[in-house]
Amino acid sequence: MARSNDEITDKILKRQQQLYRRQTEGLPARALVVDHAKTYGISERHAWDDWKQVKQWNDEDWSKDRENMISRIQTMRLRAIDKAMKKGQLQTVQTLLADLGKVVGEAEEVINIKAPELSIRVENKKS
Repeated sequence: MARSNDEITDKILKRQQQLYRRQTEGLPARALVVDHAKTYGISERHAWDDWKQVKQWNDEDWSKDRENMISRIQTMRLRAIDKAMKKGQLQTVQTLLADLGKVVGEAEEVINIKAPELSIRVENKKS
């Protein structure tokens, strides 16, 4: 029984989507691709073709999410600051606040300008 092109395309798409989901497991790309080939009984070349599609989806995702990424990161920082404060992890709070300050424009140069300046001058001794 021959399969239609739509069935084959759908099967490939589902296989690629599974590889897309698996990439969050933290394995290197080669390990994912080799395992993908074994799991689906396909050649490594086809598995790399699937990986190529996954990379394209990642690029599309990044371009779509990039605009929202800063606000999402800031929200995570604020939550982390709140939890760290409740646990008394002041060093963590300090680091997160410094990161937050950099995003809103409080650079180290601004902080350093507010610090007192100490200047030492050595004069020649005259005998």
